Amino acid sequence: MNFQQLRSIREASRRGYNLTEVANVLFTSQPGVSRQIRELEEELGVDIFERNGKRLTGLTEPGKDILPIIERLLLEAENLRQAGEDYSDQSKGTLTIATTHTQARYVLPKVVQGFRQAFPDVRIALQQSSPEHIAEWVLSGKADIGIATEGLSQFKDLASFACYEWNHVVVVPEGHPLLEKEELTLEDLSNYPLITYDVGFTGRGHIDDAFRLAGLRTDIVLTAMDSDVIQQYVALGLGVGLVASMAIEVQRAHGLRTISASHLFASNVTRLAVRRGAYLRAYTYEFIQQFAPNLDRDEVRQAVSENELA
Repeated sequence: MNFQQLRSIREASRRGYNLTEVANVLFTSQPGVSRQIRELEEELGVDIFERNGKRLTGLTEPGKDILPIIERLLLEAENLRQAGEDYSDQSKGTLTIATTHTQARYVLPKVVQGFRQAFPDVRIALQQSSPEHIAEWVLSGKADIGIATEGLSQFKDLASFACYEWNHVVVVPEGHPLLEKEELTLEDLSNYPLITYDVGFTGRGHIDDAFRLAGLRTDIVLTAMDSDVIQQYVALGLGVGLVASMAIEVQRAHGLRTISASHLFASNVTRLAVRRGAYLRAYTYEFIQQFAPNLDRDEVRQAVSENELA
């Protein structure tokens, strides 16, 4: 039994049993992957995968029990490597953070700046995507930390923590009729074309829920992942924008005005997540505390140690 065999099994499950993709991920050949899988099955005396000819089609019943064990073994191997690096030199390494555009653009710069001052020899890699992909990257070990508003609390193998609350704001061009309203209503907004985030991004669910519960139909003419893009199209007069409050910058919003919408849409909670059972380097805990000072380091460590894969 060796780690290459274990990685072949894990990646085959992750890649939908496509051995060509597995071979690409592991930098080997497809016949090599097939051989690694078959050798481990022969050593264990059971078939881990169901097959249709030479093609893998799923996990067998024994395979469903074996896969979590393989996941734990590989996770502990990575933890061992991380622990060795941590104790040999706690001030060097790479911290990979998976997050959304809004967090990376508007929230993280000051945190990263402060972190870099404390750990100048730690390289930071920012990966930006959807909350679902962020969770997948943390679960697979491609990222150490995930930060997003939606979705992270839904994965049982992630330890996620509430960091801060925020609200949406309405963005309109100068002179827009909505600026004359004493108190904006959902009905007022429903009379205009809207520009906001893609489904699953930056609190979009709370926007949809508010209009649905009010029995109002909306005309969402454009969606984007990027707050800057939304505001750009609002400036062109294509619609009324609904964006995250932290995405508003006076110097970048020239010609645009904002209207509070905290009374219209439920508050949103940004969460930070790490994989349960993972070994977190000392500088990872430091970054977490700089991002969310309300989080207690011992509580984070305890939550992470509660490995749901067990």
